Amino acid sequence: MLEGVPDGTVVYRSAASAGAAPSPLALASHILGALPSPSPTAAQSLVGAGAALLAGFVNAIAGGGTLLTFPALIAAGLSPLAANATSTVALLPAALSSMLGYRGELAGVRRWAALFALPSLLGGGIGALLLLRTSSAAFDRIVPWLVLGATTLFLLQRTLLRLVRGSTAPVHDDEALSARRPTIGLLASQLVVGIYGGYFGAGIGILMLAALGLMGFTNIHRMNGLKNWGGFCINVVAAAGFAMSGIVHWPVALGMALGSVVGGYLGARAAQRVSQEVVRGAVALVGVASGLWLLARSF
Repeated sequence: MLEGVPDGTVVYRSAASAGAAPSPLALASHILGALPSPSPTAAQSLVGAGAALLAGFVNAIAGGGTLLTFPALIAAGLSPLAANATSTVALLPAALSSMLGYRGELAGVRRWAALFALPSLLGGGIGALLLLRTSSAAFDRIVPWLVLGATTLFLLQRTLLRLVRGSTAPVHDDEALSARRPTIGLLASQLVVGIYGGYFGAGIGILMLAALGLMGFTNIHRMNGLKNWGGFCINVVAAAGFAMSGIVHWPVALGMALGSVVGGYLGARAAQRVSQEVVRGAVALVGVASGLWLLARSF
């Protein structure tokens, strides 16, 4: 028979000592109860890796992957603060690979890259510090509007860049512009973008491309090179701050990092086969739904 002892352990006594045979149901219950059950961290890691795989896929085709990973981590049980920090750390390898992929485009704009790094690093650090100083309750109230705002920016990306390029005719070509120093206004705007990026991050690439377009750049590859470099600088200092703060869920972050690498590879292979409009529509739908869900959740 099965008996409980004071410390909660279940003890099986033989039929000879107890005088009765144990029932099959009791034995099955005891065996199943002794088996390990999946931990919440394991489930969260699985959800995070899956979301990061999709994020890496859509980032390689259309961008907006953060709008997938962040809500998925919250739905998996992480707090918004932990989800934001974990997502930033997990997607850092993808930011590094994107930056390295465009490193050749930085060859002619080394002065710009060096000066671009200063407000990016400073802004990323300030934004991360502001996030760590924000209470969970306050961030819960802010985050739905951040997601909806980032989704709106994502939806308006092409329109915004088209307006920037159409309304501002470049006075100099890209080579002549690259030989000059970035303006104080551009560096100040990059500081603001860095602060936002360190605090939340979704949509910073769109903001940087718009600012570079206003400066007169027309070579999208060079613009992407500067954008990826600035984004990496913002994310690396923010990720370092989050890692030292202790709010990063490392098992989830590691699974996400692997998922984003695989998704990025698959996305690059599928870029010529999958319609960007379909991917952008799916990302926008997820962003709007997530923002409304987070807004309802905050009440």
